[in-house]
Amino acid sequence: MTLRVAFLHAARRDFEDAAVWYEERRSGLSAEFRAEVDAAVALAAEQPLRFPRKHKDIRCLRVRRFPYSVFFLQEESRIARLAA
Repeated sequence: MTLRVAFLHAARRDFEDAAVWYEERRSGLSAEFRAEVDAAVALAAEQPLRFPRKHKDIRCLRVRRFPYSVFFLQEESRIARLAA
């Protein structure tokens, strides 16, 4: 079962700031970054227990191709993306 994903406001802001930074480096890079983050978040929603705990119940997975990690907390029916 795939869990619903909720983004904390600060996590969404960090993500948007990073996307802008990548787009400033090269046109179109923001779209590639967003696709890789979306893929990582989807994998976390499908298999949250697959990823290691970094602090208490907070889990982490690395984003492919970019020096970026997604930190999340699994709740009963969703994962909450806490930070990047």
